[in-house]
Amino acid sequence: MDSRYDNTRESRRYIRRHRTARFVYGATFALSLGVLVAGAVDVARAAETAGAASQDIASMNWSDYAASPANASGPDADKVRRGKYLVTTSGCNDCHTPFKLGPNGAEPDMARMLSGHPEQVVITAPAQSPVAPWVMVAAATNTAFSGPWGVSFTANLTPDAETGLGKWTVRNFKDTIRSGRHLGRGRAILPPMPIAMYRHMTDEDLEAVFAYLQSIPAVKNRVAEPLPPAGAVATAQQ
Repeated sequence: MDSRYDNTRESRRYIRRHRTARFVYGATFALSLGVLVAGAVDVARAAETAGAASQDIASMNWSDYAASPANASGPDADKVRRGKYLVTTSGCNDCHTPFKLGPNGAEPDMARMLSGHPEQVVITAPAQSPVAPWVMVAAATNTAFSGPWGVSFTANLTPDAETGLGKWTVRNFKDTIRSGRHLGRGRAILPPMPIAMYRHMTDEDLEAVFAYLQSIPAVKNRVAEPLPPAGAVATAQQ
């Protein structure tokens, strides 16, 4: 067979293979580009949805849920910022900031941020025991809780000198969390305070939390002492 014929045939095969490869590569590129474009559209739609959701949340007046601390400067600024993050994400406002009725239901009253159970809301006795399996009743402010332990009131964590933590030292604060007792040696810290979890915080984190609490606005609010269980009161009166 003529070698020129062989060369021509091989050339044609090469051209066909080359064209096929270019077609496959082009189709793959087009498909990839289409996926990227579709993905970008999906991301844009998701961002638009998230933006609408953010506007809905903002309309609920929750924008101040994690209020900014006092202007922190100097070497403790980072510690205060770290403390703010820990306090905000650890749910401290859930119980230590009184709830109020807002346009969308109950919401934290950030004007009284972390000031504990309002002294104006007087509770003198435990609530009636709920029907099983319920074991706890919460006040409308979400700052007082009645259960088998009696009635517990959330503390004033602001730096007010007379009714809050203004006279506390960082050692007092750390001893309270570590021991589960007031000032590290007094009465037990009662439910629903998750003291069993918080006591595992590092010293650095507890110091940051205390630094932040000392930086927020002081609120004068004298929180009541805990009340004993109803059975204990009845026994004492006999």
